[in-house]
Amino acid sequence: MLYAPPHFTTEDRAAALAALDRQPFASLVSETADGPFASHLPMLFDPEGGGHGRLIGHIARANPHWKLALPDRPALAIFLGPDAYVSPSWYPSKSAEGKAVPTWNYTVVQVRGRLTWIEDPGALRSIVQRLTDRFEAGRPERWQLSDAPESYITAMLRGIVGLSLGIDEIIFKQKLSQNRTGEDRSGVITGLADEAGGRAAALRALMLETSPKT
Repeated sequence: MLYAPPHFTTEDRAAALAALDRQPFASLVSETADGPFASHLPMLFDPEGGGHGRLIGHIARANPHWKLALPDRPALAIFLGPDAYVSPSWYPSKSAEGKAVPTWNYTVVQVRGRLTWIEDPGALRSIVQRLTDRFEAGRPERWQLSDAPESYITAMLRGIVGLSLGIDEIIFKQKLSQNRTGEDRSGVITGLADEAGGRAAALRALMLETSPKT
């Protein structure tokens, strides 16, 4: 489950999938007999995997996740997008009222569903190919599976286990100061401009993109 107040969430599935695609590195959390187990990996949306689609990826065969995850329990894939600290000093309303405290703005996509582990060599190769195509796209010299010796690729495939997470639910939460006034929200955008680091810049760009147009 995810605490998701209505003013911070959207039912726009296309927007959720777009956010997932922008930040495809996920934390995959499953129940085991000894408690939660997490792995961290890139995952891609596949619309062909059932009624709501699925997520695909792979982990190292040496990772015990695929042996420990309880098959009859749902798993979570958590995609954390841009985030940054928000200082109350950025709110114009602070000067008038003093009613402000620090907070954190962020975006997250949480996907819940059932895991299937994949060992078939052909299916594994397809997953690796799709991941490669996604992350090599746009590069001037794209690496391809065929660039490496076939015997090497075959050996590498034996060292991984694929996974498919059939999607039951997607929650897209964007905490972007929607609970503040327009002036306070503008103050956060201005404050983020002076913060160091790419995540603050990415969050500021997202807030600019999603700010109500006047």
